[in-house]
Amino acid sequence: MPSQWTRFAMMSYSDALGHVSLDYSGMLLQQEAFKALEEKAASALAELDAIEKGTVANPDEGRMVGHYWLRDPALSPDPAIAEEIAGTYEAIRQFSSDVHNGKVKSSTGKPFQSFVLIGIGGSALGPQLVNDALGGRGDNMMAHFMDNTDPDGFDRTFDSLEGNLDSTLFIVVSKSGGTAETKNGMLEARRRLEAEGLSFQRQAVAITQKGSSLDRLAEVDGWLRRFPMWDWVGGRTSVLSAVGLLPASLQGIDTDALLEGARYCDSLGRASDWHENPSLVLAMSWLLATNGQAKRALVVLPYKDRLALFAKYLQQLVMESLGKEKDKGGAKVNQGLTLFGNKGSTDQHSYVQQLVEGPDHYLVTFIEVLRDRIGPSMSVDGKNTSGDFLAAFLLGTRQALMQKARPTVTITVPEVNAFHLGLLISLFERAVGLYAAMTGVNAYNQPGVEAGKLSAGQALLCLDMAVEFLHNRKGERFAAVEIAEQIGRKDDAFTIFVMLRHAAYNDDKPVKMAGNSAKDAVFWIS
Repeated sequence: MPSQWTRFAMMSYSDALGHVSLDYSGMLLQQEAFKALEEKAASALAELDAIEKGTVANPDEGRMVGHYWLRDPALSPDPAIAEEIAGTYEAIRQFSSDVHNGKVKSSTGKPFQSFVLIGIGGSALGPQLVNDALGGRGDNMMAHFMDNTDPDGFDRTFDSLEGNLDSTLFIVVSKSGGTAETKNGMLEARRRLEAEGLSFQRQAVAITQKGSSLDRLAEVDGWLRRFPMWDWVGGRTSVLSAVGLLPASLQGIDTDALLEGARYCDSLGRASDWHENPSLVLAMSWLLATNGQAKRALVVLPYKDRLALFAKYLQQLVMESLGKEKDKGGAKVNQGLTLFGNKGSTDQHSYVQQLVEGPDHYLVTFIEVLRDRIGPSMSVDGKNTSGDFLAAFLLGTRQALMQKARPTVTITVPEVNAFHLGLLISLFERAVGLYAAMTGVNAYNQPGVEAGKLSAGQALLCLDMAVEFLHNRKGERFAAVEIAEQIGRKDDAFTIFVMLRHAAYNDDKPVKMAGNSAKDAVFWIS
């Protein structure tokens, strides 16, 4: 068995400029295991190359997949697309400048001091990651997010802006314009501003697909600006479109460096030799760890507070892309790669115990950041700094896992800045695409998400029908099963019970409830 140093020397990658390193010696495999995947790897690279050249990669919706063009518009298959990307970036720069210098003001003439981004999923996770990783006290504008349809969550955001709503910009992000969570947030924001005598449309910006219901609303109502989302960019890969770049630009974050970092890593990810391709090595490591059958979960542990949201961001990117019932040939495969994580060394005090001594069901990916802070750090024990302890904790956890023959991968970047955040985003985006190609699934559709939306629509329909029935039979009490039978939804008694129970606990509908269990609960309207 080769020594740890020998394995590290043989099975690690570093780019020539020192921007990223990947240590896959912690996989505890021989080079031959990776070499056995060379044919699959070559095929996956060819598939990704075809996608970058404009092949229809999402046949469910007849769409190309072009988030790679966002950082290198010249790669797009149509000059008109390249021109539109470049024009959007220029429009973002100009609008941000106009906001910063006071040319664009709020409805009361005040300069904007903060913004609220209203979105869901990738339309919020990406901007939240960029804000948490790169934002700070010196930002030009303070960022807030409304990324759910939770009324209490809305109230908490508005409470944090008390006295400052007239200097707050609202960025509404929805590709289709019909996303319920985002629409609800927009309506709540409009109501709150109008209650204070403010004009929502004079403090609102839309990021949406041209011609969508949101686009038409923003045009008719005269919102401040409209920025495009394109059908060839999915929400989970939209952070380097206007979705992420507009809020980042308003904060004063270097968006050019974000794009440059992603573009640089994209170039590394096109190398045909897998030894020289960090995204491909990462995808091959996943495949070897899972045997292409979802046998291990991916645990991502960045040892840096600024990357605390990275695992949450990756969760959607990886799980929505790879969690598929069927492969591209229609065979049932129930493919997927479960991902969770938070940050080190915090998680050494939570679930690392199970990673080391529990079931061998995990592939741990450490993300190491070399620079601790700008400027020197104090010694905390007479010799070492807090950052030295952090580095030692990472190494110690890795060593503990290796002693138990638990696989690990370690990604190292010099520091957390815009360039290296863009690089990390690209690294994982390409790894996801390559892993999907090697396992035969489509990384670019999400039929399960759409099924959930349809079910939610049915739940709301059941609620509306049940409330109407109770209105028509005021004072009479009915069990959920009885209501279901009366309104012709016999198979939906459970849904009716759950939705009416929720209604009974709130002041919006006059539904009353007695009893708590399925056996004794009854509903009525007085």
